[in-house]
Order: sequence, then C-alpha cells, then structure tokens
Amino acid sequence: MTNVSETENNKNGNKPGILKIMQSVLAGAIGVQSNRRREEDFSSHSPWPYIIAGVLFTAIFVAGLIVVVQLVIANQ
Repeated sequence: MTNVSETENNKNGNKPGILKIMQSVLAGAIGVQSNRRREEDFSSHSPWPYIIAGVLFTAIFVAGLIVVVQLVIANQ
C-alpha cells in the first residue's frame, strides 16, 4: 500500500529536481544505481527530464572523448 501512495504522490506533482535527475543519469551510466532509486525514477511524473539528461550526458561524454583523442594525437 505504501508503494501506491508514493506513486500517487509522484504523479500529483512531486517532480524530481535537476540534482536528482543528474545523479540518476550518472549512476545509471556507471551502472551503480540502486533498485530503490530506479523505482523512484520510473514512478516519476514524466520520463522526458531523464531522456533529455541522458542524451545531453552522452553528447558531452562523446565530445570529451573526441577532445582527449585529438589532444593525444596532436602531441605525438
């Protein structure tokens, strides 16, 4: 019964903050996200903040790798 009320609270406007979204995306990318946190994420109001944060994280990560590779190649 507790899970139902928590889910209803999330649907009633309990939006996750930017810090919580960033923590969830980083933990998911590394692979260390707890089951409780994953359930909170999936019961949140909308998946769009997580999708946008995931795409931005991936783009920044790939851009960072490209920069590092370019720096290593330029120094050879």
